[in-house]
Amino acid sequence: MTETEGRKWPPGTQILWRYRENGGDRIHICRPVTVVRDTDDLLAVWLAPGTECVRPALADGRPVHLEPLATRYTAPRTVVRDEWYGMGVLKLARPGEPWSVWVWWSTGWRFQSWYVNLESPRTRWSGGIDSEDHFLDIDVYEDRSWRWRDEDEFAQAQQDGLMDREQARRVRAAGRAAIETISAWSAPFADGWEQWRPDPRWPVPGLPDDWDRMPARSEVAAG
Repeated sequence: MTETEGRKWPPGTQILWRYRENGGDRIHICRPVTVVRDTDDLLAVWLAPGTECVRPALADGRPVHLEPLATRYTAPRTVVRDEWYGMGVLKLARPGEPWSVWVWWSTGWRFQSWYVNLESPRTRWSGGIDSEDHFLDIDVYEDRSWRWRDEDEFAQAQQDGLMDREQARRVRAAGRAAIETISAWSAPFADGWEQWRPDPRWPVPGLPDDWDRMPARSEVAAG
């Protein structure tokens, strides 16, 4: 089911924003979020600071980034629960686009940057959306400059067989398409989201016990 099909979530609805592991079907990232806007053109959600999330970790519980790059994607892993850090992040996703745009702030709501997360177009189900991260990302700054990010991880993932040559080509093409959007300074960069603030009445969403459940076909159809 595509992102434009099915019912829309009203503002304030709590859903899950999840990512499948690369090369598998298991959910290894789960972030409870609050819906800001849900239309045919945009899904915007707020990931509040202090939200309990699930993230991948090394088998001994250490953060994945502490593993040397050469073995980062082959070393045994588990998942751990952890709280989202910092000021929180606003995630913006337009239906069908193979990326989402994240808005970052530092202390005092000082705008920091945008972040383009290259990922598969999201699948909507009754409890949220699922995607798969594609390693390569783009940082975007207030002066409209940008830079590729995590190119080393993108190359290592290909070397380790988590992404074949054709998929890597599509991901790089998606990145170039995102850069065209940045260069044109079109939505969502031109829409003033850096001035947005969350509703103070919104509670921090909880992480459900079945955060990793696979949606039934009926759930996806109803989502």
